[in-house]
Amino acid sequence: QVRLVESGGGLVQAGGSLRLSCAASGRTTSGYAMGWFRQAPGKGREFVSAVSWSGGSSHYADSVKGRFTISRDDAKNTVYLQMNSLKPEDTAVYYCTAGGADTFSSVAYHTTGLWDYWGQGTRVTVSS
Repeated sequence: QVRLVESGGGLVQAGGSLRLSCAASGRTTSGYAMGWFRQAPGKGREFVSAVSWSGGSSHYADSVKGRFTISRDDAKNTVYLQMNSLKPEDTAVYYCTAGGADTFSSVAYHTTGLWDYWGQGTRVTVSS
């Protein structure tokens, strides 16, 4: 069992930056693919980014490509999401997730059903 706790959300003006953190406990993050999804008010949960178990590869949604960067530090059992040039449409609750190593290479990596563990989420609000 992996327990995930997100932090780092908050209120920021458009164009600003935030760094989200996801701390894992119960098991080491080593060997797991890690990812971030988000859910805006009244919308479904959507894929944001994922990083392979080795940290050598990553996926990004088109809407965040070039602005967000995912990284992992397995020594700290923590995954990060650096968010720059934030836009009002980035406003959402951001969820950290962990899945088996094969999750990252699956053609369905962007779907919620493929991931095994979820955090409670951290809210990000971007004002215009």
